[in-house]
Amino acid sequence: MNGTYEPDLRTSVTDLPEAIPMLPYWSAKRHLTCGNPTPPPPGTPKTIPWRAPPGKIKTAHAALVLCLNIDVDPPDVIKTNPCAVLEAWVDPHTMPSHKALEVIGTNLQHQFEGLNPKISYKPILDPSKEDLKRFCVTLRKQAMDDAVLFHYNGHGVPKPTPSGELWCFNRNYTQYIPIALQELQSWLRSPCIFIWDCNASGNLLSNFVKFAEQRDNDAKLISGGYPDNMPPFSECIQLAACAGDEQLPSCPELPADLFTSCLTSPIDIALRYFLLTNQLPSGISTDQVMQLPGDLKDRRTPLGELNWIFTAITDTIAWTTFPREIFTRLYRSDLLIASLFRNFLLAERIMKNYHCTPHTFPPLPPTNTHPLWASWDLAVDACLRQLPKLLKNTESSVPKDVSLGARNRRQTARTDQTAQAGPSTAPGEKPYTYIPSRFFTDQLTAFEVWISRGGSALTKPGPLSLPVQVPSDQLGLDGANDLAPYPANSLEHSDHHLVPRKPPDQLPIVLQVLLSQPHRLRALILLSQFVDLGPWAVHLALTIGIFPYIARLLQAAGQDLKPVLIFIWARISAVDPSCQVDLYNNQGYKYFASALAGHDDPRQSLFPNGSEHKAMCAFILSTIARDYVHGQNACWRERVLDSCFEHLDEGDFLLRQWSALCIAQIWDGNDEIKVYGVDAGMQDKLIALLSDDSPEVRSAALYALSTFLGASGSADLNKLGGGGSGSMYQLDERIHFRMEVAVVTGAALAIKEDASPMVRKELLVLISCLVKEWCGYFIVCAWIYWEEDRRWKEGEENQHPDDDVAAYAVTEWLDRFGTTRTTARRTGCCSQLSVDPYQEVATHAQTIVDYIMALLLESPFTRLDSTTLHQPPSMASDAKSLLNGTRQRVPSNQSTQSFSQPPPSPAGRPPLTRSETMTSSIQSGVSSTLRRTSSFANALRSLAGNIAFPTLEDGRASPNPEQLAHAQERTELVEGVSRPPSPNLSFAQYTSPYSRPGSPHDDRERERLRPPTPLLAHAPPPAPPSPPPSPPLHTHDFGPVDVMDALMEEDMERLRARRRAGNHARHHGHGHHRDAYGGGVSPSGSTFSTDSSTILGLGTGVGIRDVLPLKSRFYDWCCEYFKEPQMRQPEADEPGSVQYNYQVWRQQRNEQVLEDTHKQALEAPRCRWDRPVTTIQINGLPLSLAFHAFDPHLVIANESDMVTVWDWIKRKRLNRFFNGNPRGTSITSLHIINQDVGGIILTGAADGMIRLYRNYDPKLSSGPVQMVSAFRGLNEVLQVKRGSGVVTDWKQAGGTLLVGGDSRIVRVWDAHTESQVMDLDTNAESPITALASDSGSSSLFLASFADGVVKLFDRRLEEDDAVVRTYHQHTSWVQNVKWHPTLVGQFLSGSSDGEMKLWDIRGGDAPLQTWDLFPQGLSAFDVHEQTEVFAATSALMVSNWRTQRTEVQSLAARRTLGSLTTGLTIPPPREAMTPFTPRTSSVAFHPREMVYGVGSWDGTVRIMGCKLPSVS
Repeated sequence: MNGTYEPDLRTSVTDLPEAIPMLPYWSAKRHLTCGNPTPPPPGTPKTIPWRAPPGKIKTAHAALVLCLNIDVDPPDVIKTNPCAVLEAWVDPHTMPSHKALEVIGTNLQHQFEGLNPKISYKPILDPSKEDLKRFCVTLRKQAMDDAVLFHYNGHGVPKPTPSGELWCFNRNYTQYIPIALQELQSWLRSPCIFIWDCNASGNLLSNFVKFAEQRDNDAKLISGGYPDNMPPFSECIQLAACAGDEQLPSCPELPADLFTSCLTSPIDIALRYFLLTNQLPSGISTDQVMQLPGDLKDRRTPLGELNWIFTAITDTIAWTTFPREIFTRLYRSDLLIASLFRNFLLAERIMKNYHCTPHTFPPLPPTNTHPLWASWDLAVDACLRQLPKLLKNTESSVPKDVSLGARNRRQTARTDQTAQAGPSTAPGEKPYTYIPSRFFTDQLTAFEVWISRGGSALTKPGPLSLPVQVPSDQLGLDGANDLAPYPANSLEHSDHHLVPRKPPDQLPIVLQVLLSQPHRLRALILLSQFVDLGPWAVHLALTIGIFPYIARLLQAAGQDLKPVLIFIWARISAVDPSCQVDLYNNQGYKYFASALAGHDDPRQSLFPNGSEHKAMCAFILSTIARDYVHGQNACWRERVLDSCFEHLDEGDFLLRQWSALCIAQIWDGNDEIKVYGVDAGMQDKLIALLSDDSPEVRSAALYALSTFLGASGSADLNKLGGGGSGSMYQLDERIHFRMEVAVVTGAALAIKEDASPMVRKELLVLISCLVKEWCGYFIVCAWIYWEEDRRWKEGEENQHPDDDVAAYAVTEWLDRFGTTRTTARRTGCCSQLSVDPYQEVATHAQTIVDYIMALLLESPFTRLDSTTLHQPPSMASDAKSLLNGTRQRVPSNQSTQSFSQPPPSPAGRPPLTRSETMTSSIQSGVSSTLRRTSSFANALRSLAGNIAFPTLEDGRASPNPEQLAHAQERTELVEGVSRPPSPNLSFAQYTSPYSRPGSPHDDRERERLRPPTPLLAHAPPPAPPSPPPSPPLHTHDFGPVDVMDALMEEDMERLRARRRAGNHARHHGHGHHRDAYGGGVSPSGSTFSTDSSTILGLGTGVGIRDVLPLKSRFYDWCCEYFKEPQMRQPEADEPGSVQYNYQVWRQQRNEQVLEDTHKQALEAPRCRWDRPVTTIQINGLPLSLAFHAFDPHLVIANESDMVTVWDWIKRKRLNRFFNGNPRGTSITSLHIINQDVGGIILTGAADGMIRLYRNYDPKLSSGPVQMVSAFRGLNEVLQVKRGSGVVTDWKQAGGTLLVGGDSRIVRVWDAHTESQVMDLDTNAESPITALASDSGSSSLFLASFADGVVKLFDRRLEEDDAVVRTYHQHTSWVQNVKWHPTLVGQFLSGSSDGEMKLWDIRGGDAPLQTWDLFPQGLSAFDVHEQTEVFAATSALMVSNWRTQRTEVQSLAARRTLGSLTTGLTIPPPREAMTPFTPRTSSVAFHPREMVYGVGSWDGTVRIMGCKLPSVS
């Protein structure tokens, strides 16, 4: 449990026990994803862009057309008496008509200027048709591509016709002249905003839409669209005062231009309307309201506060009612349009009360009954109730019926007064202090309640869930989603698909509160808690318009805002990396660079979680620098690189990780910064970081080294990178070369045996960078490796050294240059990783190895007489085949290219057999699997059309549980290979070095995941490689040394070309970035000049597909950390969630099991152990058994590679899968770890590999079994006639895994750090047969050996002197060793000669007790962990094979408690079933229950129990 619970908030769960009592291992996110970014679930719609589209509307000019014809009523209008007369707050009958028209026009212009003063407004007063046309055409010319506002007031002309004609005048004002809307469209074109304020204005709106669609369709038919990128007419925006059959209201208390007044003077109208519809107790008049103190733009004044509240409420109503796309277009693209549509909501509310329905285009849903209007009325009420006291003793000097806006302008124009003219008070009377509204405080409280009271929790899809906004143009999912290689909910532990809740309505109000200094910090904290909920919350906040406010706050100096601003910006940068441009342009990066350095501000040390905030700064700066040269250079200028370099030593792993990743993005492809980094020794610091305890930090350091050597850190999957470490103009060529080799060498030595596949995968990306730049060296090493491997397989080691062409050539060449052996080790590292047990790692390594082999087969080595490259791979003899050889490769449709001189056809190709792989005696030396893991002969087989991981049609795949009932299993091994379960996410794709045609689907998938290089993209696919040229007559003119020199000289030429290109860019000052010279030179492009003295290497690899360097997705995976909730607990830790309830139940159940079995363990040594429980039948020999401590699960491994999981109570098979170890090897060790919270199966096989699997219980997971992790537990194996394979011991309490076996060492692995802790020397010449850790925090463990020796080790001692005690009493193979279940310091051992002994580590070398149960031999032996009993099974002898006996003995009473005799009907084979662990049966006690299982040679597993009396 990560969180604590407050009693006052969660009283219902305060008494609940902790849900996760013990830390589970191999259960972190990296084990589910292996550093691959998590794809969105299938069916996820595209997110609507929050930024205004590139062609967003920008209003530049406005035409305010007034057709009033004052004192002359139009013929179709009969006015009431009295009626509304005010136009723009002017009574036209109080002055001459021409003067009134001018004043109205001026006032209207001022009202619009209050919305956006930057626009040029042109009043057009009672125009004729010709004047109107002239003005409209002129406005369009002035506006160019911007929008024009056309406001039409037709109160003095007839109402528009049903056919869509509006009216104006002739020049003499004797006639009304109709204007067709088509004419108006021709004059104004598009884009435009139209406001129709006249009777029956709906006629204009509906006809305009109809005519616009006709125009758009005609334009598409005739010319394919409008010229000059003019938007279509149907995108014009319109606001109409009423429907086509409605009249405008004529209420005398309201202005005649009520619609225009609502749009331009909303506060005036809203206050008047409130007075009309609400009775205030003090009888406030309209004249008093017009004297409301304050300034519309000053939020500290009553008037400004009301305007602020009105803006927040209308924004929120629009946000909660309209579709996101409409909201963004109308409310976040243009200031004038946003103001008009905010005010339109008020117009709709007021005018619908007068039976008038305003309309818009695009059409909007009604909002006049929205609940927030009640909040507006409350705010107005609270303000107006204070008005009498505010106006007390004040003489009214404001003329009647003047608007608040006009008064505001007059106050602003007066220079002798302040903007807020406070009322005068009587002498000695204290002025009244205005009480601000509680509106924003209450709304923030409501938002806080939503977050703290379950709003952040997930829910099922429905009316209370987040509405899915699907763009109108989205008809289907994009290709990436359609082809997502994972099942739905594959990352969820629960089958219930939960989604976010509906967001709170107060979100836009929080945005408005950011403008207020008093509420700002609280609003930011609430906003940070909201964006922490996930990308959907960040996207909502950005769509509302939070970005400019947050960007502006970066200029604020307040230290109290810094932590929360950094947190919010980390979330924004994670969701939308395009913000890098904004942060560069507004110099926001300086804010984060300063916070990352943190030296200049001593107050920064007072921040909580300071290192985490610095990690966020490093992340934000890395997003600014990613694939953006300006951002890289800006970070460099701000010394971000130095800050990150210093933070690599910090104690917080997150800060170390992001410091390395930030360095990676800053110097990615930037030569100048790489030079600076080398001078500072950053690459050495990163190599030192490869021994870090955190796998994420190790991967980040490798990622930084990869970008240093040319890998691309770009988000674009098409960019593979190249160019090595750049020009490095300050270094000599040879030093430059050695530096690049040293970086990869140091990394490979530190990482190649790392337990985390995520780390090993990043190592391969780094190696691929070196292979790309120095392919000549790798070709040479591959040839040497090939020749040595062939000689070794053909048994030529004893021949004369002069006959070894490779050795002779190397000896001669090393006299000149001495680095090939180092690079050869890196080649061996690639070949070792090409048979990595983890699929993604092996696939990446195979891509590299096959690329090198393709270059080798195209190199001049093929033209040598002495080479064996032309000879097909031969089958290794039984005596020489290796245990750790590569898997037999089976045909795959992923690689179909064949060679001109191919190996024998698949039909005639002898399979690689795996027979007994040990020599007859223990060798004095140790053979490293590094050299013999994978031969290049098998790499050639891969190039000829095979890869290591077969498709479903090839070999054996782990079956689904539902297929098990119908699958006909066979006990013998079938031809081909077994395929273990795949990881949860596996994106690695094998990429052949040859371009080849394939099926359209394969091509499309391949192009999506790994596009070809530009060289191949613009050229026809090359034909299969041409045959190597026949050896010419002058074959002996050059030898292997000449080929080596030529290839390596070609590499040096490529380096010189790289340095020249970098220096050229540097001297000409046009950027030091890799893109400035097109990336690294392709290996297939020769850089030789024609007068070069050595031309053998010319053009090596022409036609080879350029597939390197590999592409890493690790950075994108790390970014997901900042998209995941950090302030709230995971779903599994949330009280009430399905996962939480399950873990609470499971913990209570486990505690009950422990209590019950403890009572049983006290009685069991005195009871009979012969109660049959059940019998299970499997195929093959049940070589290893493992009971789950709390669930009724029994895991059985047979003699080859099959693992089955059974419910032993129901006698039902739950699952079956293959382990994937090579033929001829066995699973020799089996454990179930994390048993308290579920379970992960851990297997150790004789190939040296440790593999872990999850999802084996179909009741808890509907998906298939998945590989969690896999790694090489032992890298050095003794060659023996009969060994024990790999023997392991798991200690859950400390997460320690001991690995021994056919090795001279015991390797100690730490599951938490996924790294090896130490290698303890066994000081023995025989294999380890069993390991047993002491319980608790003890560092002691026991190891038994094949020669009968038992040793006690102490991990606290030196590695070569860790043996504390040695016991020699056994004379034969010790089958097992176990600690005494109840007595501390005592242990038992059982050997194959039938003797079992009890020892005390505190006593002498002699055993305390000895049992000789089976003089003819003992096959299996085990001790119960809780009670004092042990069980042993007799060996199956050739002379007496019909019966096999298992006895259970009491440790205290020395008497037999039970005996099981099993009869066989088929004699066992004379040859052992497996070359490992000489036993023909198995026995295992349940860790808790009083039962044990016995596995027999015939595939039967019998489970027996103890006859317990009723235990109270």
